[in-house]
Formats: sequence, structure tokens, C-alpha cells
Amino acid sequence: MATTEPAVSRPVASARAGDLVVFAVNGFAFASWMSRVPDVKESLALTPGLLAILLLSVSIGSLLGLPAAGRIAHRIGAANTVRLGMVMLVPGIAWAGIAVQAHLGMYLVMPGLFLLGMGSGIWDVAQNLEGTIVERALGRAIMPWFHAAFSGGTVLAALIGAGLVWLRVPVAIHLGVVAALTAVAVLWGTARFLPAFDEDGGSSSSGAPAPQRSAWREPRTLLIGLMVLAAAFAEGTANDWMAVAFVDGHGLDNALGVVALAVFLSFMTAGRVLGTGLLDRHGRVPVLRVLFGAAILGCVLVVFGNTPVAFVGCAIWGLGASMGFPVGMSAAADDPARAPLRLSVVSTLGYTAFLAGPPLLGFLGDHYGVLRALLVVGVVSVLALLVVPAARPPANAPSTPEGAE
Repeated sequence: MATTEPAVSRPVASARAGDLVVFAVNGFAFASWMSRVPDVKESLALTPGLLAILLLSVSIGSLLGLPAAGRIAHRIGAANTVRLGMVMLVPGIAWAGIAVQAHLGMYLVMPGLFLLGMGSGIWDVAQNLEGTIVERALGRAIMPWFHAAFSGGTVLAALIGAGLVWLRVPVAIHLGVVAALTAVAVLWGTARFLPAFDEDGGSSSSGAPAPQRSAWREPRTLLIGLMVLAAAFAEGTANDWMAVAFVDGHGLDNALGVVALAVFLSFMTAGRVLGTGLLDRHGRVPVLRVLFGAAILGCVLVVFGNTPVAFVGCAIWGLGASMGFPVGMSAAADDPARAPLRLSVVSTLGYTAFLAGPPLLGFLGDHYGVLRALLVVGVVSVLALLVVPAARPPANAPSTPEGAE
């Protein structure tokens, strides 16, 4: 057995590196666009309402791409599906930059953003599918590392974007370079993907055709999706509103508001990097119960604590929001033959919270204040605690990395 281990470990290690790059560049590309939104608003002379309509084109693209991605991946495999998403995202983000720079108007920018959203959605499901394949090959939990890479990509893109805005680099040049780098990185990363179970024509491991019934009708898949929705809501709401809540609710200046967001992001990323060992030792359900409980506690401390306590709450909230999304992806893929379809369902529910949650909180903030409106995250996390047992691997599932349940 020892003589065959290097031959096995090298492809798996290479696939792990490839998926880390694919996750990171996905986050980097999307956040690169978001880092230029203030410039877009100014260049196109958009009101807040018109800007919301412009950004809605990204959401519509994502919500159309995510449900379709599972069946696409089932037919052509994870690597080709990521490449398909890249083929949509790259020209989309490049065209959006050109249209903004040329002052062509928001309605000519929107097709590019639609492609950006659809490509990102299709890509996201496929990269998570590959993540579960690598996780199973390694025999231990590693999906949170991939999501940490995505988070790291968004942070890097935001920092670079801030620097380019300060240097007054044109939007078209910035996003054009991002598009080119994205294409190169995806081709490099996907070339290292492991062959998926479904790349031989959709057969299961037993050789029989994989079932094609809709995953939207499976109670366990929907419960996992609800858990992922809660985790995505806790993460997305903090990303969009944490800084504002500290400025408006705790009376801090803008710089300290950004520090609060940085604390949240740092602890969330750390939780994803360090939490895999906890999953291997204790299993999914105990870890998720503790983390969703931490999200509730962190939310309460942010809302009701004084400023130092609120910063501690940011850290606890970040840890609490760190694992629900990646563990939900792993749970949806417990049966390899059904993984693409189930991941598509779970991703759609999760990204619905990412896209719809922040506007909902903004509406509540108009009535109750942004800081108090954050309490809805605690309420949603309580609901997540009730469905956490759905993440436990089924008794008849193939061996999973989190087998300690």
C-alpha cells in the first residue's frame, strides 16, 4: 500500500491546489467589480434607486444560473462547468467595465452584469462539487478551506480595488486585467481537477444510471438548504451592514466601522481554516450547534453591548458564521451520484439569502435602526439550530470525511 500512496496523493494534492485557486479567483473577480461600484455610480450619475436596479441584473443572473448548474455539472462534469461559468463571467465583467468607462448608460452595462452573475452562479456550484470530490478523496473535512480561499480572494480584491480607486485607474483597465487574470487562473486550476463520478456519462459508482428526480422534492436537501440559507444570511448581512451599524448605532467614525467589518471577516476566515479539525474530531452536528449558538451570542453582543463588547461580538459572530455554508455543501454531497443536483438546490437557497437578506435588513433599518435590525440574524440562526441534524450523514451514505457522527 505504501508504494501506491505517492501516486494517489500527488493528483489529490494538485486538485486541492487547483480548487483553492478556483475558489479564490471567483471571489476575487466578483469583489473586483463591487470595489468599483462607487465609481460606477458617479460615472453614470445614478441615484441610489437606479444603482439598485443596475445591481439587480447581477442577482437575476445568479438566480438563473444557480438552479441550472447542477444539471449542467451532472452532464459535463465539474471542470467543464467551471469553465462554462468563466466563459460567461469574463466577457461580462470586461464589457461592464468598457460600458461604464465609455458612459454608455446603465442599460448597456446591465447585460455584462447579467453574464457576470450567471457565470458566477454556475461556477460556484461546480467549484463546490469539485470541493466535495477532493474532500472525499482526502478522507477528511477540507471544504471550509476552500471557502476561506473565496473569502481571502474577496478581501484581496477589495484592498487592490481601494488602491486603484485612489490611483484613479480607469474602471475598464482594472476590470479588463481582472478578466484576463481570471481566465488564466481558471484554466490552470480546472486542469488539476479530479475526474468526477459523473464525467463518464452520469453513472453512479455502482454502474447504474444516476437518479434524475428533482432534488427540490427531497426533505433532507431542503433542510440543509435552510441551514445554509441561515449561514449565508448571517455572513451576507454582516458583510453589507456591520460597518454601517457600528457607525450609526455605536456612534463611531467610518474608519472604526470598517475595522469592525475587518474583525468579522478575519475571524470568519480563521474559523474556516481552523475548524476542519473540529469537524474531523466531533462531526458536523455538534460543531454546527456550537457555531450557530456563537452567531446568536455575537449578534446580541453587537446590538446590546458597549463598543468594546460589540467588537468582541463581531469576532464571535464571525466564528459563528464561518462553517454553516461549507459544511452544508459537504452534507448536500454525501451521495456522490446526487451531489450535482443537491448542491444546485442548496446553493440556490444560500445565495438567495446573500442577495435578498441585505436589502431586507435595510428595509428593517429604515424602521428600527440598522443596529437593532441586526437582531433578525439571531432569529434566523435560532431557526438554523432546529434543522442542524439534517447535516448528519445518512446511515446508508458512502463514507464521508465527517464520519464521527
